[in-house]
Amino acid sequence: MFVRGRLSRFLGVNMSKALFVVLICLFRSPIADAKVLGEATAMQSGFQIEQVAQGKGVIWGMSFLNPNDLLFTTRNGSVGIASIRTGHVYWLKNLPSVYAQGQGGLLDVAIPPNYSTERWTYFTYVKDLQGKGVTALAKAKLTKPKDALTQWQDVFVTDSATNTSRHFGSRIAFDADGHVFFTVGDRGVRPSAQDLKNHNGTVIRLNLDGSVPHDNPFVGKAPARAEIWSYGHRNPQGIVYDAKHNRLWAIEHGPRGGDEINLVQKGRNYGWPEISYGKEYWGPKNVADATHKDGMEQPHKVYTPSIAPGSLMLYQGQAFPLWKDSLFAGALKLRHINRVGVSLDGTLISEERLLEGLNERIRALTEGPDGFIYFSTDTGKIYRLKPSQ
Repeated sequence: MFVRGRLSRFLGVNMSKALFVVLICLFRSPIADAKVLGEATAMQSGFQIEQVAQGKGVIWGMSFLNPNDLLFTTRNGSVGIASIRTGHVYWLKNLPSVYAQGQGGLLDVAIPPNYSTERWTYFTYVKDLQGKGVTALAKAKLTKPKDALTQWQDVFVTDSATNTSRHFGSRIAFDADGHVFFTVGDRGVRPSAQDLKNHNGTVIRLNLDGSVPHDNPFVGKAPARAEIWSYGHRNPQGIVYDAKHNRLWAIEHGPRGGDEINLVQKGRNYGWPEISYGKEYWGPKNVADATHKDGMEQPHKVYTPSIAPGSLMLYQGQAFPLWKDSLFAGALKLRHINRVGVSLDGTLISEERLLEGLNERIRALTEGPDGFIYFSTDTGKIYRLKPSQ
């Protein structure tokens, strides 16, 4: 049972588009060209929403370089830096070629903990290998002034080629011990998520230089791939590391129903497609014969119907104290921000749906240095949530 967000109750799911546009446009934010939902809405909800910047295309990943500059990717292969004070967007040069077909393209961007000394920025993207797309992890540096990328290099190119252009993953997370995690989808070939001889349907764990940590679960167990940390995932498009509790969370797309939040653990099998709570797209038939099997992990949360999660963030800021340590996901199909409460022992205890009235496919989420929540939409907009007072 989930709790509906107070903002969505105020706006109402049946409000006409015209009235919603009026609410957005009546009130202006302090920054140039930003748009704010009205003060009455903020009083009801405890927060307000501002449009910070306008990009182009699907804004897939976002990460802060500093308190003012928000680095972001678009799936069609562009990288921009948005000033959160002025809304101005700087587009970077010297970008790599990406396989921007179907669900492929330039995907996540993430700043590692050692950025202040090493200056590397990490990306996931879809690389063209003989006409087929594969998920790859790369890194690059920003020039001074910040107008181009330089020293672009692949950190790791996965063995994930199929004849489809879907289910590439792919989000990035860093732990506190010098490791990078990133996700790969099943690439539209379901059985491959149970095949440890490839990287499909996996969470991968590497050292920051791309080498394999000696304590990865499948090191020395060929033909299993040593880079794999967990497997049996369908299409995980959100991953986040909780340093306080040493937890790695991932959220993934199910089929028709059966989106999952999983606590990702070393060497575990998360079951896809052998177990699932989802149904086939073509009819009311279960994808799998069972929802439980020995040796396969159960999700911590299942969404039925699917919300189509596009990201995952752990909120740890001060601006919204009641939301501290909550998980946030952007919903693509059901068009909202999904907040899930987490207990001290890692139990997922509540759900709240925010901004249903915005009617946007919400893709990426990140917490700003100011403690505000920034999110992107598939229409190329970047917004932020901030307290109403």
